[in-house]
Amino acid sequence: MTVATKPETRSGALEAIYQRRAVRDYLPTPVPQETIQALLDAAVQAPTAMHLEPWSFVIIQDPARLKRYSDRAKALLAKGTPSHEGLLKVAGVSESDAHLARLLADPGFNIFYNARTLIVVCGKPMGSFVTADCWLAAENLMLAATSLKLASCCIGFAIPMLNTPGVKSELNIPAEVSAVAAIIVGFPTGTTPPVPRRAPEILKWLKET
Repeated sequence: MTVATKPETRSGALEAIYQRRAVRDYLPTPVPQETIQALLDAAVQAPTAMHLEPWSFVIIQDPARLKRYSDRAKALLAKGTPSHEGLLKVAGVSESDAHLARLLADPGFNIFYNARTLIVVCGKPMGSFVTADCWLAAENLMLAATSLKLASCCIGFAIPMLNTPGVKSELNIPAEVSAVAAIIVGFPTGTTPPVPRRAPEILKWLKET
């Protein structure tokens, strides 16, 4: 496999890009409010189609609520996922599906990895590029977290739960607004090694002739 190369010297944004990791183990130390505000300020500097800025944010720093939401998310996901035992009986089941079933069946598994802060990027119905804009804001937020020596991770498992009517009501998310990205942020317990990336697949590179 050809692996993506990185510049010999990096600084600023490039340094944050290459240092960012999806971290799944956090210290119980809370992230200060002023730091969260700095992350949000960085998030809204993202590109946005037609300057619509369709994003809004929910911040949850209550460990008990995050545990409840983790349990709700696991229960919701489990409804559409065969049990671990059921998967083992099916020939050709992928290891990723089996791993998912094991996680959802584990009462000790917390989808937020015990992080003390969850930031939800929500999208207002303001055109065709809302989802793209919100993910651009999420990436800005994660790179800003890296530059501030914080860890982060996207939690896709949380999205179906966050978009249920009951949870949206609890979080003051209007019915017409959708949770797009769920990002945990916190202080890592250790170091997460880099994961090699494939070199960019270039389908065509047209140059002036």
